[in-house]
Amino acid sequence: MDWTAPIDAYCERLGPGFWAEPLNLVSNAAFLIAAIWCWRRAGGLALPRVLSAILFTIGIGSGLFHSVASFWAMLADVIPIAVFILAYVYAANRAFWHLPVWASALGAAAFVPWAMILTPVFAALPFFAISAFYWPVPLLIAIYAVALWRRWPMVGRGMGLGAALLCLSLVFRSLDETLCPGWPAGTHFAWHVLNGVMLGWMIELIRRALLAGPTRAR
Repeated sequence: MDWTAPIDAYCERLGPGFWAEPLNLVSNAAFLIAAIWCWRRAGGLALPRVLSAILFTIGIGSGLFHSVASFWAMLADVIPIAVFILAYVYAANRAFWHLPVWASALGAAAFVPWAMILTPVFAALPFFAISAFYWPVPLLIAIYAVALWRRWPMVGRGMGLGAALLCLSLVFRSLDETLCPGWPAGTHFAWHVLNGVMLGWMIELIRRALLAGPTRAR
């Protein structure tokens, strides 16, 4: 396997150069800004700070992929995203459901078969296919939102907002190649910006839930 082989996967990239995707590259600042904002607000809370650190690595990894555009850079992009998903499910189980460590970790691990089962389902759908791996995520967030809506309205509404934002960002990610002929810049940069906002909000929701404590859950 050639780890340095160039990858051209986005509308904006027309060549192998470092600055071939200027919007896709610069828009990764949304992840870094959100990560720093969440880190500073986290105070001494461990879970929000860990999530903020992972979010920062998402921005770095995505920036590498949209500049170097090689196989190793793609791994630097997708691995932090996968780690964040697992870490967030763990954090949500701890902060929202107040589960013990072992049960929270088991719930996070359960995301793997969840994604493995649902990804082929989304891959069979025309519009959803290009982002098939990601669509199980907003579905899971929506399930958490419904389950928590009455028990803890603040968290239920917050998770619902997160699911809606992620769905919108996935629409922009999926439209990138489709709109390319009429919009050469593509729409992938909007996926970055909206995801920066969404992930920052999701970390903030963990922080607020931890500060509220279990007595606020109904």
